[in-house]
Amino acid sequence: MFSPEGQKKAEHILSRYPIKMNALLPILHLAQRENKGYLTPEWLEHVAEVCEVPATHVEGVATFYTMFKFRPLGKYHLQICTNIACGLCGGEKILEHVEQRLDLHAGHTREDGQFSIEEVECLGACGYGPVMIVNEEYHERLTVEATDKIIDELEKNTKELPEKILPLDRPLTA
Repeated sequence: MFSPEGQKKAEHILSRYPIKMNALLPILHLAQRENKGYLTPEWLEHVAEVCEVPATHVEGVATFYTMFKFRPLGKYHLQICTNIACGLCGGEKILEHVEQRLDLHAGHTREDGQFSIEEVECLGACGYGPVMIVNEEYHERLTVEATDKIIDELEKNTKELPEKILPLDRPLTA
């Protein structure tokens, strides 16, 4: 199922792991990138074959981590933290405002494919809350006004955002 380029990347990843099962996370990331940002049952099965593990194991791992998605996301994927630190600083208020502004509930993608919203437990920036990630770009110490400016820029499509691709085809340690 991998494209020719994806297959080369998969082979490179696998070459670094004596036990193929240990390459599961980077191979899942690669599969997600190959499938435009989300995993399907067919991709999970393919990853199981590549990593020589049961499909149920792949599904268990993929569903455990929030970075793996199982539906198409919007061009702009907004992840808003409502955990305790961000929540105390207004994270829930930011989430509610974004939902109302975009007429979209968390966990959904707008019909035009431009926006998706996800409520998340922690984005690892507790001292800078409330926090929102747009694709892979962090926005910290948000206010309703600052959030509106971000959304205004996204709606005008004037702000260039990085692709939702993580460079996991290189070693994770030095």
